Amino acid sequence: MELNKYIEHTNLDRSATKEDIKKLCEEAKTYHFEAVCVHPFYVAFAKQLLQDTHVGITTVIGFPLGMNTMEVKEYEAIDAINHGADEIDMVINRGCLKNKDYDFIKKEIETIRDAIDGHPLKVMIEECNLEEDEISKLIEICNETFVNFICIATGSEESGETSETIALINKYKGEILEIKVSGEIQTEEQAIKMIEAGATRVETSHGVEMITGKKCCSEKGDCNDCTCHEENIHECL
Repeated sequence: MELNKYIEHTNLDRSATKEDIKKLCEEAKTYHFEAVCVHPFYVAFAKQLLQDTHVGITTVIGFPLGMNTMEVKEYEAIDAINHGADEIDMVINRGCLKNKDYDFIKKEIETIRDAIDGHPLKVMIEECNLEEDEISKLIEICNETFVNFICIATGSEESGETSETIALINKYKGEILEIKVSGEIQTEEQAIKMIEAGATRVETSHGVEMITGKKCCSEKGDCNDCTCHEENIHECL
């Protein structure tokens, strides 16, 4: 399995710096990851860094709560595409899903889908906070609106996603809809388990560790044997 082709190398840290994004993009190029995922503010910068490469750029809208108005999400999506985003991850309005306002959910998805003019759209949920009937209804809407992916979690909350969750989605999804996993996917073993269950995209900030088998220090300078810091050139233990 070419695991790198499934990985969406991600930095959605609320304090991410330009140096962080530069490192993310350089790693994505080095390990031939499928895409990077960054905040909208860094889309144009990532586009500049990744020009003339195969690495795609994903960004998030309505992130992480999904409670923006439909008009704001639409503007966010158009703005992101105009700045160079290749794919859009939209957080749905979970409150409306809980309210069973399915017409609103469908209209919101259609509005964003039409606004991004053919670019792939991923619909993000927090499956750990939803009941099976809510998930099944949302998948039905995604099938009807020809969404490209359903993303099981935003990664901003504790995720309960498992291969059982993927099996649940597979029970309801159509042929077009793919599955993206995120959240607590930190090891090669976890990623492979999710892919074997049916996921076709893995959003993670641990892509390099998965590919190389090397671990990164949690704090800069704490380890004298770490490849992730410029001043430390030895392999991590």
